[in-house]
Amino acid sequence: MRKLPLRRVKLLEDEDVAVEFACSLEQDGLDGSFAAREPRETLTRGVTLHSSRTRLTGVKAANVEARPWIQKFPVCPSLNQHQILHVGVMEAQAPTCVVRMRQTTAYFLATIAGSGKVLVDGQWKVCDAGHACLLPAEALNAFSAVPGTRWKFCWVCYEQPPGQGPVATNTSAVMQNYDGAPLHFTITGLLHETQHESEPILLQNWIDLIHNYVLRFVQPLNRPDPLRLLWERVAATLIEDWTLDRLTKESGYSREHLRRLCHSRLGRGPVHQVTHMRLRRAVELLQQTNHTVESIAAAVGYRNLFAFSNAFKRGTGWWPTEYRQRRVTRS
Repeated sequence: MRKLPLRRVKLLEDEDVAVEFACSLEQDGLDGSFAAREPRETLTRGVTLHSSRTRLTGVKAANVEARPWIQKFPVCPSLNQHQILHVGVMEAQAPTCVVRMRQTTAYFLATIAGSGKVLVDGQWKVCDAGHACLLPAEALNAFSAVPGTRWKFCWVCYEQPPGQGPVATNTSAVMQNYDGAPLHFTITGLLHETQHESEPILLQNWIDLIHNYVLRFVQPLNRPDPLRLLWERVAATLIEDWTLDRLTKESGYSREHLRRLCHSRLGRGPVHQVTHMRLRRAVELLQQTNHTVESIAAAVGYRNLFAFSNAFKRGTGWWPTEYRQRRVTRS
C-alpha cells in the first residue's frame, strides 16, 4: 500500500491556508479515469478520485459542465427549474475522495448506509446512516470514503448563481440528524422515469419531492414558515388574482424580502412562482379531466385563453391541445 503525498494548497489566492489531505491507495484501487488527469487549471479548483469499486448512478440537468463521472448520466432539463445540476446515489469505497478548494455549488449529502468523512468547519467528521450534511458554496469542502467500509449516500447538487443561494446562504457546512431513505427512493424514482417513459408531470413531481426533501433538512417543519403557508393559500385559490402587492401583504414580508426569499428557496420570483403553480395545476387538469382548455385556463386563474396557451407553451414546450393529444395518443 502506498500513500498519496500530503499537498499544500493556497486557498482564496491571498490567504495562505494549508490543507493536508492524505488518502491510502491500494495498488488496484485507482480508477483509470482518476480526475487528477484533468488539466492543471482544473486541479486548482479541486480533485475527484473514485475507486474502481465505487458505483454511482444519477441524473443531470441540461447544459451541465462536462465532468467524466457524470458523463453517462441521463439528462433531465426539468432539474434546472430548481437550479439542480445533478442528483444521484453513490456506493463508495476507499480511496474515493472529493476535494473542492472553493466550491461554486451547494452540495447536499445524506448517508443511507455505512459511513464516510466530511470536512465540516475545517474538521473531519463522520457522516453515518441517519445523518446528512450541506456543503455550502464558496468554501473549502471535502468528503472521503473510510477504508474498509462501504459508504452509500445520495446527493443533490445545486447551482448557486452570484448573490443567490437556493438552499443555504451560510458559509460553513451543516451536519445534523436526517432520514435519507425518502430522498433515496425519490432519486431512484426520478432515474427510472428518466430512463423509461419520461412523462413530464411525473418527472416534475419527482424533482419537486427531491427539492422539498432537501428543504426539510434546511428548514425543519417545526419552524414557523410564513412563505410555505403563503404558497399553500395560493395553491388553494389559484383562480384568484394573485398580484405582487397581494402576495407581499399576505406573506407579512416587505416586497424586497419576499423577492429574496423566493429566489433563495425556489429559484424564481413570487409572480413567476404563481405562474409555475398555475401551469402545474393546468397539466394535472389536462391529464385527469375532459374539461375544455378554456375552462382549465379559467380554473387556474387565466382570463385570456391566448395568454394561457402562450404561458403553457413556454413552461412545458407544448401547446395545451398538443399536450392533451399526446396523452390520448400514448394511452
